[in-house]
Amino acid sequence: MDIDLSQLDLEALKQVDVREIDLDSLVDIREIKLDQNLPRTQRIAEFIRQVKNPYCFRVGNVAVSVGFAEDGATFEEQMGYYLETL
Repeated sequence: MDIDLSQLDLEALKQVDVREIDLDSLVDIREIKLDQNLPRTQRIAEFIRQVKNPYCFRVGNVAVSVGFAEDGATFEEQMGYYLETL
C-alpha cells in the first residue's frame, strides 16, 4: 500500500481552515486503528487513508490543525514519531 497523495493534493489538504470546516466532516483521530505489525511506511499510508486529511482532523469535539516548520522535522518523521507511540 503506497501513499498516493501528490504534492498538489497535500498542498490542498494543508489549506483547509479548521475554523471554517464542519466538525462532523472531520475524522476523529481516536477512532483510527493501525496494525503495529505493518512496516512504518504502510502504517503511515493506512493512517492517511483513515484520517483523510493528516493536517486537519478532530479529537472528540475539538478540531485540530497540524502544521510543520519549513526547517523542522519532515511530515514523515513526525508521523513516524506519532505512530511509534500508538
